[in-house]
Amino acid sequence: MSASNSVPVSVFRSRLWLALLAVLVIAVGLASRRGWSPFPAVLGNYPGDMLWAWLVFLCMAWLRPAMARGRLVAAALLIAFAVELLQLYQVPWIQAVRATTPGYLVLGNGFDPLDLLAYVVGIGLGAWVDACWPWAVPRTAAGQSMQP
Repeated sequence: MSASNSVPVSVFRSRLWLALLAVLVIAVGLASRRGWSPFPAVLGNYPGDMLWAWLVFLCMAWLRPAMARGRLVAAALLIAFAVELLQLYQVPWIQAVRATTPGYLVLGNGFDPLDLLAYVVGIGLGAWVDACWPWAVPRTAAGQSMQP
């Protein structure tokens, strides 16, 4: 059976490329929080939220590079939605964590239902880039690339 007739069983994602893309997403996200943004000002903080969700997708892909895209999307959405819902929890100890820069960047502060939409857009963007990017090379059961 030729490789072109094989059914792909997983995807190969380069952790190096995922890490480099994550650094780029982080840089644009942090810049958008500092006032520089390639996005229209009318969008407010939502582009940063979208980029944060894309970063969650990239982190999941880095941790599990062979995971199917649909599972990555589901896992990233679960994490992003859980973090947003956790913002409804306002006890002093977690507020103290959120008061730190890393805590604020990871956990956010204050529930906003529109953030959930930004997360869907960001993770959708991540899935689209994953589908189009050269690292997403289908693999056969024998480990052969299906691409020439």
